Amino acid sequence: MEAAVKDWWIYHGLGTREEKRARLEAAPPPPWRDFSGTPDPRYAPPGCEGPAWQRTVERGERYVPDDLEKDVVNTALYLRRPLLVTGKPGVGKSTLAHSIAADLGLGPVLRWSITSRSVMRDGLYLYDAIGRLQEANLEEARAAAPRVGGLRRRAPRPSCATAPHGASSISRFLRLGPLGTALLPQDRPRLLLVDEIDKSDIDLPGDLLTVLEDGRFEIPELARMAGEETSVPIATDDTQDARVLIGSGRVQCRYFPIVVLTSNGERDFPPAFLRRCVRLELQPPGAEKLARIIRSRLGVDIAEHDEYRRLVQTFIDRSADGDLATDQLLNAIQLRLSRAWTDDADRERFLTTVMHHLTGPSA
Repeated sequence: MEAAVKDWWIYHGLGTREEKRARLEAAPPPPWRDFSGTPDPRYAPPGCEGPAWQRTVERGERYVPDDLEKDVVNTALYLRRPLLVTGKPGVGKSTLAHSIAADLGLGPVLRWSITSRSVMRDGLYLYDAIGRLQEANLEEARAAAPRVGGLRRRAPRPSCATAPHGASSISRFLRLGPLGTALLPQDRPRLLLVDEIDKSDIDLPGDLLTVLEDGRFEIPELARMAGEETSVPIATDDTQDARVLIGSGRVQCRYFPIVVLTSNGERDFPPAFLRRCVRLELQPPGAEKLARIIRSRLGVDIAEHDEYRRLVQTFIDRSADGDLATDQLLNAIQLRLSRAWTDDADRERFLTTVMHHLTGPSA
């Protein structure tokens, strides 16, 4: 049985997406989380339309949060703090981020997938210095090639060339990353998913801390040219076509983005980093929540099917010997719905195939 909706909830609160988003935008921020960036009036982030938005909705709309998850998510929304979600692989950490975006109508999720080689600049912006130098070489070669008989003769390839000066010439080789795009000054927040931050280099959480605390960053390549052109249009992580004006090479957010950081618990984080996050640990779902997930995702009420109830109990029992992901159970039921592996003699091979352990002795 579903619990009553709490009146202070925004995420999974009462009302339409538009009404919940209006409550979110109207909620006063803590004085220390109030930012003053000025939006570019000609730039509009992606809305609730298009393929990217549909992917966000398809992944997040049927997520089944419990009351604790709703409480913690809404706490992060009101405090405008990053939400650090920890838990075993497959419990729905990334899906929760899509659920927040879908529930509040925040547009497509911006995703930054972390690896051991990720550095802060990867999330903020990308600069194709090699591409810019190659274009500079090509332009210099064209300008230097002499004309013979009315035709331009091919010039020898220059051994060295200096890239053209000016902010406009560099803007085509710059693009905001997912974090940089999320921090653009807007009246409506974007949702940024920083996925598997525990895989990062040891310095990244500390570097990220400063940006998330201040809500701003600088693009040095543009800041050095601020005297030539005060505002330069560059592409965002959403698309190369939509460009936003960056003034003096600096970005300052207006509404702090909703930041969801996920971790499989493979490492510890500095206390200063943890202090600035709202923390949520997702536990593996029990039988009741699994039943709700199956009903939401597959439209199956397991109370009416002994076979599916047995599969749920088998999933729980096998989870005691090693980690399993919820989507493995969904895969098993989907196969049964398709009449695959329905022979009782195949049951053990079926379970070994679709419910193999992710960790543990038999992984």
